[in-house]
Parts: sequence; C-alpha cells; structure tokens
Amino acid sequence: GHAVHVALVPSSPLVAELRALPPENILTLPLRNALDVSSARRLARFVREQNIDIVHAHVARDYPLAACAMRRASRARLIVTRHVVFPLGRVHRLLLAHAARVIAVSEAVAHTLGAREIFPAHKITVIPNGIDTTRFDPAAHAAGRDEFRRSLNLQATTLIGTVGELSHVKGQEDFVRAAALVARDFAGVGFVIAGADGSRTGATRARLETLIDQLVLRNRVRLLGKRDDIPRLVAALDIFVSASRAEAFGLAIVEAMASGTPVVATATAGAREIIEDDVTGRLVPVGDPPSLAASISARLNYPPDAARSAAHALRTARDRFSLARMVDATEQVYHEALNA
Repeated sequence: GHAVHVALVPSSPLVAELRALPPENILTLPLRNALDVSSARRLARFVREQNIDIVHAHVARDYPLAACAMRRASRARLIVTRHVVFPLGRVHRLLLAHAARVIAVSEAVAHTLGAREIFPAHKITVIPNGIDTTRFDPAAHAAGRDEFRRSLNLQATTLIGTVGELSHVKGQEDFVRAAALVARDFAGVGFVIAGADGSRTGATRARLETLIDQLVLRNRVRLLGKRDDIPRLVAALDIFVSASRAEAFGLAIVEAMASGTPVVATATAGAREIIEDDVTGRLVPVGDPPSLAASISARLNYPPDAARSAAHALRTARDRFSLARMVDATEQVYHEALNA
C-alpha cells in the first residue's frame, strides 16, 4: 500500500536489490558530502514532484541533505535512523530540529542520542535491525556444508570464524591472538576472517598478515576478503566469534544466531542487548584475547552446551530480529510521524 522512492549514489549495491521498483522511482545523486548543495536541490525537487510524505535518511552524511529536501517540501516528514554510537555534533541539533522521529538501532544508540540532547526523548524509538532469517536458515545450507568448508582450503576438522570490515574497532587482531592460544591446544581447528579492508591503503589487512606470520598461524588462519556468500559461510562455522571493541548493534552476531551457529562475543553495548550470557551465547571482556580464547575452548570442549546455546539463539533470532518485525515497527513510526 506504499509507493517507495529511493535516492542513492550510482555505485550503490542497493541498485541490484531494487529491480522491482519502476525506474522513475529511483533517483541517482552524487551525494558527495553533507554540503553537496546540488544533490540537496535535486533531492528537494524530487520530493516535491513525487509528493513524498516521508523522507528517511540512514547515514549522518545524508542527514543535512534530507533535512534540506524536507524544508523545501513542507508536507514531508523527516525520519532519521542512527546506526552507530558515535555522538552527533552541535550542527546536527540545528539541522535536525524539525525531524519528526529518530530511529535508534539499539538501546545503546538511543542512550547516546539522549545524552547529547539533540532530540527530545519522545521522538526517539528503538527498532533493532532485522534480517531475512530465511536466508540464514541452517537447513537451507546443511547439504553443501562439507563441500563449502573444503573450498576454503583449510586442513581443519573444526572451523571458527569472524565476519566484519577489517578495522581496529572490529577486533580482528584480538581474534588472531585468541586463535593462537586455541590452536596451541586444539590441533584440528582452523580460523577464517571474512571482510574487506576498511582502510584506504590496505594497511589493516597488512597488519593482520604480519601478525599471523609472527604467531606462526599461516596454515591455520585464512583471510577471505569481501564475501558475497555470508549465509553459507556462517552456516559452515562451528563457532562464530565477534571480537569487536565497540558495537552499536552487532548484525553479524544476529546472522550467526539465525544460522544456528554457537556465538562467542565481546561484551560491547550492542552485543549485550542481543546475547543473554550462557543462554544464547558467551560474552567475554572487550580487548582480552586470553578470555576470548578460554570461551572458545570451552565451547570446543563441551559441544552439547554449545549446541543447546545455539538452539536458544536460533529461536531468539527468529522471534526478535526478523525482517518483518523491523519493517512493521518502522511503518508504525511513519504513521506516528504523519499523524503528529
């Protein structure tokens, strides 16, 4: 019952996901930065011409552009979603003063927004990120699991992995240091790290490769780079690890839970909202490779406990983090904004 329009950069990966929309409903813009006046004007004209009711922005860089478009089209309501805990600046208090609603993807994000007093509390709604749980259904990937594991070229009977952009904040170096401790006690364990290098020069991956060599793990740890088959990868793991130093939500954790894969995660603000310790996963201190290794080892030593935790996590992912639940809650925010 809704007409959906999308404004994005030409290179956006979302283009491939939007084939169901009529071409005239898609606007491509440079969106170079928050001061891209030309993009803001074109967006405002698009909003007016299409009689758009809701303008929804997801990235801080785009908030000013969306706010400008909303002000030039008085009937539209501005919604912004905040995905990270990094605080917004004073300029956003002015630019977003007329935002109708703000969606925070976690209580941690909502707390950060409230502490900065950029938005009144009644405008902030927490809607956890949702995933298409059917894509991660373990039954859908069971048949090809062994073949997929062989394709990774690791001589391992047990596979432990982590997924996320290669960066300091995602804690892959802590993961590698924990892997060295686990590998010392478990001969048949291999480790994989999936994710593109977030640095411009490739420095993060280079540091990881140096650390892997220093710890003599070249035959035990594989850097997989960017992957387009994350559901298959996560389903092929025996344990999923999130070693993040900070996490606003933890989407990869939810994906692992929906895959029925046991989870060990650092106790970031986002992870603590998702995982119930010793029930749906294991939580360990942030930046503590020995504790991370100890929890991984405990999962390896007691497979029934890991399986029981994974079963609880699978049910939780389907109940709390489904795509349908996220969409319904977001639609409700749209209605509230229009009726305010």
